[in-house]
Amino acid sequence: MAATVEELTVAYEEDGVEIVKELDKRVLTKGAWATLMYRYQELNRTSGEFGPEKYSIRRYQKVQGDYRPKSKFVISSAKQARMIMEILTEWLPAEGEDA
Repeated sequence: MAATVEELTVAYEEDGVEIVKELDKRVLTKGAWATLMYRYQELNRTSGEFGPEKYSIRRYQKVQGDYRPKSKFVISSAKQARMIMEILTEWLPAEGEDA
């Protein structure tokens, strides 16, 4: 378990082998509920190489001093990420404009 937001990660090893490689992490919110966005790759166990980049938004709740995962959404491709960006750009007002 992680006691701080900085300790949270999607990186994962199994028997000394890196299965999930975290490439970047951004903290969107901190507090009793934390929201983080990760950029990562997963190991293809057949080829032994890491696959394409994936992105995930994860929510954690701090319970008894430790952050516990509560929900996650995986953006499975660059195409899906671009679609999300386009929709949010359309929905959000330009900077300086009131919503």
